[in-house]
Amino acid sequence: MPHLFSPEGQARLASLLRRRPLLAFDFDGTLAPIVPRPHDAHLSSAVSTRLRRLALQLPVAIVTGRTVADVRTRLDFTPTYIVGNHGAEDDAMLGDGTAPPAAPALDGLREILRGRSAELSALGVMVEDKRLSLALHFRLAAQRETAREFIEELLRPVRASLHVFAGKMVVNVTPPQAPDKAVAVRALLARSGASCAFFAGDDVNDEPVFAAAPADWLTVRVGRDQTPSSAQFCLAGPHEMALLLERMCGLLASDPRP
Repeated sequence: MPHLFSPEGQARLASLLRRRPLLAFDFDGTLAPIVPRPHDAHLSSAVSTRLRRLALQLPVAIVTGRTVADVRTRLDFTPTYIVGNHGAEDDAMLGDGTAPPAAPALDGLREILRGRSAELSALGVMVEDKRLSLALHFRLAAQRETAREFIEELLRPVRASLHVFAGKMVVNVTPPQAPDKAVAVRALLARSGASCAFFAGDDVNDEPVFAAAPADWLTVRVGRDQTPSSAQFCLAGPHEMALLLERMCGLLASDPRP
């Protein structure tokens, strides 16, 4: 997978920006570095400042596994759109700031997790209930493989009825028919009126966007590990995001249009 700062990648980026695309970004591991405790994540001032500049010119979306309310507290600018819960929670449905209703399809698993809470806590597993999805974080576990195996065993009875997918030191669970990020980005594209999209993400839940993206979109995997990806280009990590956003600002400044 070529680096986005290669000559090929830079030519594709310049060509895409001339078409005034939707700019969509994952949050953790993409705009912000992944940290041991999810509530400690934040944007650097360099990334935030450049996103604010871009949002004055193009539709900018944050598409994340976090809740919409959570992401809003981590931004000091207002993006055009925020989509949370891996694609299931759209900020348009939360105009009054209230939380979405809890997904009843997850109630059985909630009960299982409550009954095993002591064991999960002892293993260092944090259960995060985001109402439309559940996340079992094991980054802080002293024995990560043991914690992961316990989570897998716990989720085995519900795998046939729920959507279970791994992430970076986390296992996520959503209702089986919940929209994913690919569905969400296509819906945002239609709402924005843009003809194409840029999307950057770093994890398993971003791959549906990479896999479904038409050839005239530009997709970027953030992180150069050995994980297979359907993205067209890559960045070495979130530390390169500020430079990418600065290049986007520069390209737009050289082609000024309303």
